Order: sequence, then C-alpha cells, then structure tokens
Amino acid sequence: MAAHDPARALADLGVTLPPVPTPLGGYVPALVAGDLAHTSGMLPVRDGLVAYTGRLGADLTVAEGAEAARLCAVNAVAALAAVLGGVEGLARVERLVQVTGHVCSADDFFDQPAVVDGASAWLAVVFGDAGSHTRLALGAWCLPKNAAVELALVARIRPA
Repeated sequence: MAAHDPARALADLGVTLPPVPTPLGGYVPALVAGDLAHTSGMLPVRDGLVAYTGRLGADLTVAEGAEAARLCAVNAVAALAAVLGGVEGLARVERLVQVTGHVCSADDFFDQPAVVDGASAWLAVVFGDAGSHTRLALGAWCLPKNAAVELALVARIRPA
C-alpha cells in the first residue's frame, strides 16, 4: 500500500495552500525543533483579511465556526509546508501530535469541540492516519483581530 500523500490529498480537495499569514507580532509562523514542527496560532485569514469574526453562540453558528476552524487549519498547514520545503514537504509529517483551538465564545456557548472539529476533520483527510491527534478546544472571551477561532498545530516529522 502506498503511503498517504498530503500534497495529493490537497489537490483532490481542490485546495491550493495560501501564502502564510503575516505574523501580528514578534514571532515566526512556524518552526522546526528537533523532530517536531510547531505553528503559531493561526486565524481564519483569507486574502489577508480575517474571514470570520465575532463570538460563537452570539454572532456565528457552530457550522460557521467549524468553517473558521478549517480555514485556520489551512493556514497552519501552509505554515508547516513553508518550514518543510513546500507542499511536498508535508509528506515528512509522521503524526499530527496536537491541535490547540481557541474559540471566541458567548457566555452561554459550550460547543467549542464541535467548532474545532471543523479543523480536525479536514486535517484527517489531508494527513490520513497521521492526522489523528490530541486536542484542546478552549473557549475565549476575545481573540486577536476579533477572530472567531485561533488554531495551532504540533507535528512530529521525519528528517529531510
């Protein structure tokens, strides 16, 4: 059986990775430390603008939040690809280790896991079995740029 190919999965999904979003401060979008690649928190940015703003449960539905989380994952994978040598470098991902999702939430919103599932489901398609991960889905009162979701990844990688 052939190994799962994330670049092929992205092509099959019709997804071209966007440019890595510009950091909002003094940090890098992603880095490799030993056999781990870490991304910074990614917002649901499309064409340079935050595409989903506001609080889940007040301004946005769970479905909209899940789409925001998926868009954050697209940006996080773009950042991973940038530090791994391009989309083909995503084949170096042995396992997604952790997904951390922050969901801007109204006081009575408790479906953060359903929102972050938008990212988890997409990552499973892109990375196949290697896309299984641990996860943290947290509610937050506010996020940078009034973003609805912020997401970060940790992946174990093979040497180049």
